[in-house]
Amino acid sequence: MMRTMIMAKRAFVGAVLAGAAALAATTASAGEGDLSDKSVQIIMDYAWALTPQQFSKKDGTVIVVDKSKRDAAMVPLDVAREVVRVARISAHAQVCNLPEEQTLNHRSLMRREVDKKKWTDQQTLYINQLHLTTVMLLSGKIKLVEKDGDKDVVVDEKQQPQQTCTDEQRQKVKDLVAAYVKAGPALASNEKGAAPEPTGSAAPPPAQKK
Repeated sequence: MMRTMIMAKRAFVGAVLAGAAALAATTASAGEGDLSDKSVQIIMDYAWALTPQQFSKKDGTVIVVDKSKRDAAMVPLDVAREVVRVARISAHAQVCNLPEEQTLNHRSLMRREVDKKKWTDQQTLYINQLHLTTVMLLSGKIKLVEKDGDKDVVVDEKQQPQQTCTDEQRQKVKDLVAAYVKAGPALASNEKGAAPEPTGSAAPPPAQKK
């Protein structure tokens, strides 16, 4: 039974990583190109694998995630696609060294979703994690490591983006973020910090198993 579970996990990780590598190669331009359902689902799998079982909010509230009940934390595919789309712009803001735009883009996304008043705490946490995972995926901070014959998806915070950003690309990212934020709900003054949180407000521990 244990051997079967390990083999199943390896198959999952291998499939996700293979798909993620292909996905990263096709997301070279900020905000351009629609992702297939399969590509979005791959990132959703990644985000779920890296979602922490417990997360403490700034107000002291603790969100507990039952990893055996994935459906309880999931959001519809069309919502996930929009989260990934916005996160791709955040990733390019990171590559272009635009921390303020990266922060505003992320917070505008989360404000939109919170204002819908339709998601549970687990779902809101997952949406945040989906955004974070997409950014980490496109910046090369997610990798596969093997330990004791098993394989885990882990986050390498030391990994720096390899891409470069031209002045034209920087301006394009700025314009995309400005338009997105302007079209959304107003952000409170405490949501407009100039520097993003290093790994997002729902950062996973160094290693998480599915």
